[in-house]
Amino acid sequence: MAVLSKLMILISLKMKRGNSFDMAKESSISLLARNAFVNNYKRMWPYVKPYWRRGLLSILLAMPIGALEGVIAMSLKPYMDLVMIDKSIQAAWYIPLVIVLFTSLQGALTYAANYLNTWVGAKITNLLKLDLYKKMLGFETNFFSTKNSGDILQMFNRNADAACAGLLTNLKNFVQKVFTALSLIFVLFYNSWQLALVCVTILVVAFLPMTTLKKKIQSVFDSSLVAESSLMTAYNETYAGNKTITSYNLAEYQQNKFKSILDGVFNLQMKMVQRTRWLTPVMHIILSIGIGAAIWFGSYLVLSGIITSGGFVSFLTALIMLYNPMKSLGSNYNSVLMSFMAIERVFNIMDSVPAIADKPDVKEMPSSHKRIEFKDLFFEYNRGVPVLKNINLTVEQGQIIALVGNSGGGKTTLVSLLPRFYDPTKGAILVDGTDIRDFSLKSLRQNIGVVFQDNFLFAGTIRENIMLGNEQATEEQLNTAIKMACLDDFVYSLKNGLDTQIGERGILLSGGQKQRVAIARAFLKNAPILILDEATSALDNKSEAVVQQAIENLMKDKTVFVIAHRLSTIRNASKIVVVNHGEIVEAGTHEELMQHECGAYKTLYDMQFKCNTEVK
Repeated sequence: MAVLSKLMILISLKMKRGNSFDMAKESSISLLARNAFVNNYKRMWPYVKPYWRRGLLSILLAMPIGALEGVIAMSLKPYMDLVMIDKSIQAAWYIPLVIVLFTSLQGALTYAANYLNTWVGAKITNLLKLDLYKKMLGFETNFFSTKNSGDILQMFNRNADAACAGLLTNLKNFVQKVFTALSLIFVLFYNSWQLALVCVTILVVAFLPMTTLKKKIQSVFDSSLVAESSLMTAYNETYAGNKTITSYNLAEYQQNKFKSILDGVFNLQMKMVQRTRWLTPVMHIILSIGIGAAIWFGSYLVLSGIITSGGFVSFLTALIMLYNPMKSLGSNYNSVLMSFMAIERVFNIMDSVPAIADKPDVKEMPSSHKRIEFKDLFFEYNRGVPVLKNINLTVEQGQIIALVGNSGGGKTTLVSLLPRFYDPTKGAILVDGTDIRDFSLKSLRQNIGVVFQDNFLFAGTIRENIMLGNEQATEEQLNTAIKMACLDDFVYSLKNGLDTQIGERGILLSGGQKQRVAIARAFLKNAPILILDEATSALDNKSEAVVQQAIENLMKDKTVFVIAHRLSTIRNASKIVVVNHGEIVEAGTHEELMQHECGAYKTLYDMQFKCNTEVK
């Protein structure tokens, strides 16, 4: 592993050296970048550690693989001198045999190195992806609200692939080429130290352009990631929104939108080519000059009798074998740089701190409570644009609190603060006098059940989705939850019952069936606090009646927050709270609020009742 680390650091030092412009100014920046690089690789050690022996073996195998490249070139000198000039019959058969044997050994080692390299790379990648996924699960709701699906895939999946598998492959190739170069350089010096000095000097000159490459590709690399994220988002949106695209005849619109994304990706690809692909032809030209110089100077040495014809042929063969892979080293180096930048991005993600996280000294929230208090609460998604203003509300244990009001008034935002999907900008939410931010997130959310308007169901079976509420639930508890959610008749009518597959996002179920599965899940969780966010508003009257019965079963013996679309369903609430434009404008029972002739609730209720009468 020490060899591996040293090689990485050597590559890094070459990468970080730029031109001599403003060296005094850039020295501190270069030092910081170099330190960051070294720190990143130190942090990679926990991922490498379980597999470092196999990883090191794959790198070590690259050494003899590369070194064996010199066998053919080395063999040509005795072959030319003994067979072609001295006419040795014995040398004519054993020299080719030696070449075949060594080439076979090289092939076997190459297979073993590739297998180990792929195995170790995949294992390290999986460990890194697992930690990135764990990190992703810890981010708050607002993080996902500001990212599209392509961004998420790029950040938490593709960066890991580029950082691990690509780096190990390129590192193996780099080590192999280094030892190929060393073995072939040995052959050069063995045949003629004078020619070797000329050709190695030209080889060093050919590598100088590589020192400026990282600066040229950094900005294009970052832009390419954004463009690729947009491309993945387009595929995801087309998959998820196919019905909308079809019903609104949006195929041409989506096609044009996708074409513009492809054009952007194409332009960035061309920029990357412009900034990187010049390296290979430049190296080709410089190395061709080296070959020409070797032929010119070597001819003079042969004619002068300083080296033999066999030595010259062996030298030229070794030189061509050395220069040819060097011509493509620019592309390999470019790939290594991409891996380095991916590693930097991975650890930038790892170092990011979720806006909502546990304090160092959090405590567990008890499973019972007496009072929940919203105290002087303010909240804003965007700075300077308040969504909730001066919210004060006290809720006693077992009460049903109905939140009503104008659309966009802040009802959903208010209840979203309770399980800490977001944190208030000012003020606090207290449970029995303790700020909910002083409880661990896990214990807080374990005490809160949520049924949304559009509940997310996972690909799998009905049983698996319900059991997410309590994975340790008994079969009896599961059956009780199904019955209380009014789901039993539907489940038992299915051929596979609870083990029926429901498809991605529960696509094979109707809206009412999805809601009842979600309610059954909440039953199993059996949390003392329940949030119902317009759980029946998207259903038809028949489905709503069934789901409403399930909800009434679910609400028993719980403190409930209901966001209601139909006011007729919340007449029996303990307290009805009217939230308009982020403020509580009224609060009381249905009877109390109906006494206010010009009150917000009575106005809303009368309008809805009138609309319902007109519809009938």
